[in-house]
Amino acid sequence: MRITVVTPVLDRARVIGDCLASVAGQAHADVEHVVVDGGSRDGTLEQVRAGLRPGGKLLLGPDRGLYDGLNKGIAVATGDVVGTLGADDVYADRAVLTRIAEAFEASGADVVHGDLLYVRDDLTTIVRTWRSSPHLPGRFQRGWMPPHPTFFARRALFERLGGYDLRLRIAADYELMLRFLERHQLRSHHVPEVLVKMRTGGVSNSPRSLARKSLEDGYALWLNGHGLAAPLTVALKNLRKLPQLFRRA
Repeated sequence: MRITVVTPVLDRARVIGDCLASVAGQAHADVEHVVVDGGSRDGTLEQVRAGLRPGGKLLLGPDRGLYDGLNKGIAVATGDVVGTLGADDVYADRAVLTRIAEAFEASGADVVHGDLLYVRDDLTTIVRTWRSSPHLPGRFQRGWMPPHPTFFARRALFERLGGYDLRLRIAADYELMLRFLERHQLRSHHVPEVLVKMRTGGVSNSPRSLARKSLEDGYALWLNGHGLAAPLTVALKNLRKLPQLFRRA
């Protein structure tokens, strides 16, 4: 099984090397890494060219932001399965993509997701632990969602159901997962292990962005037929983060 990992990046020379090494070091044999650069000027491109896994692709911008970069990467992907990894982030160990491939093959699922650690710049200090769970119909309305960096889907689904909605600047990942899992009821499988270490400081995790993110979450729910439940769902979604602050791996 071929797995494509898409990484959008813009001026992340300080951390992109960790991401590249994490993908290049995966033990799974058939991995394609697609890096989509939005116009970096800080040395990011030099690092990507030097550290990209053999057979990888580098697409050059400009683009319309994070989600446009993801859509461009998915459009050129050749993997049976597609996942995303932020330029700041790394896989938890060398066997993550092996476990993803095994989970798809054993379960026959359309989508596979796992657990995630929020970490500081050193990649070892844990800030928050996100233990996910299997998806069941109706869970999104109760504030549930899987960690997007651990979300892998069969490539054919993006062709059939569409990619990231560019009308959303912060919550397009939430909308896509809601559309795939809740609206279209795709078969999913949860791997109960930490798959990704995500550095804190992403745009959707900034306190300043909470109001906009909540509005976009409500819009995503409306787009997928859950508009009446949106206020309660958004409140529950934000409250679900609180217990994660007290969990450690």
